[in-house]
Amino acid sequence: MKVAILAGGKGTRLAEETVFRPKPMVEIGGHPVICHIMKHYAHHGFTDFSIALGYKGDMIQHLFATPKGQEKNWNVDLVETGAETLTGGRIKRLKPYLGEGTFMLTWGDGLSDVNIRDLLAFHRSHGKLATVTAVRPPARYGHLTFDGDRVTAFEEKPAKMEGWINGAFFVLEPEVLDYIDGDMVMFEHAPLQNLARDGQLMAYRHEGFWSAMDTLYDKQILEDLWASGDRPWATWEQE
Repeated sequence: MKVAILAGGKGTRLAEETVFRPKPMVEIGGHPVICHIMKHYAHHGFTDFSIALGYKGDMIQHLFATPKGQEKNWNVDLVETGAETLTGGRIKRLKPYLGEGTFMLTWGDGLSDVNIRDLLAFHRSHGKLATVTAVRPPARYGHLTFDGDRVTAFEEKPAKMEGWINGAFFVLEPEVLDYIDGDMVMFEHAPLQNLARDGQLMAYRHEGFWSAMDTLYDKQILEDLWASGDRPWATWEQE
């Protein structure tokens, strides 16, 4: 089964790093974050990848031409999808590489310990076109509880105070591509909205670890976790 990874965005919110490299090439623990993602899929037995390139895609091409980016028994298609193409357009451009059956999709900057095999089993159980992994990230700020204007409780960045959000790690049927009109379509907008409207989008609720690396703050948190040895997304180390 193909695993599609979107790795072509400009990562403007992480400009301190992405002025030099595409966001999937930003390193955590000395390894590009895209390698962490691919090792997680490989840990669950999925090693056939199609990577959508765009911004500074030559750096990702170079990675997979070196021993650092080569893993035994992995197949990696590197597909140029345009510098300005949006997420939906990048997925659509991968169509020739995805085969005729179910495929997986994620972004090149999100880390999780989601059980990929359980996610796939859930997708197959409901028979709809699309499954999204829903996550509840930790709150970024202290949480206040009030009685009028009086603070009755204060929690410093409590875990999972936020609502469910799109954590990527999708499982999709080929018909999902029909919901994408062209290059300048954000997958997170009309395609997912219309799949939901048609009753074709299901959520796999993941209560475990998930983090997007959107900002320098996010990167530092992940670096600190790696350095401490508390790295739940590194499932390949837990065998």
